[in-house]
Amino acid sequence: METMTRTADTMNVEELSPLAARPGSARMRDLTPAQRRAVMFAQQQVLAARAAKKAKDERKAALSRMWQEEDSSDARTRGMSHVRETVVEPHDVSLREAIGHVLRELRTRDRKTLREVSEKAGVSLGYLSEVERGQKEASSELLSSIAESLGVSTPKMLRMVADYLESVEA
Repeated sequence: METMTRTADTMNVEELSPLAARPGSARMRDLTPAQRRAVMFAQQQVLAARAAKKAKDERKAALSRMWQEEDSSDARTRGMSHVRETVVEPHDVSLREAIGHVLRELRTRDRKTLREVSEKAGVSLGYLSEVERGQKEASSELLSSIAESLGVSTPKMLRMVADYLESVEA
């Protein structure tokens, strides 16, 4: 009978799983108690990783379904339905903050990074971040460039800002 010379730490998952599945097997009996514990621990880790992957896949599928549902609805309504859900409590919002909020919602809805939008719009990443956080006021030319890089027209983006401001006031 072959004795195990490698510890459970140096075994890969494929080697551990069959051992843990058959605790009475000859190979399992040859292990020391510490090695048995390591095998069992590794098996638990494999099961936990599988459960985490399954949960991640389910979340991803739910998000995908949500995006498909949003894609089928009107673009203007789609953009603002999510914005209205994120409003926690009414408070005074400046135009600068409202523009930043809408720009961030448009960017995250399309799953774009700040870097992608800043490069396409010709705006520095830091400046775009400050505009989204409502810390800087962008010129009309920059707003047009940012909106275009997000795939919406400037008038549409401004209507979304107006809708957002109305929803905050209500």
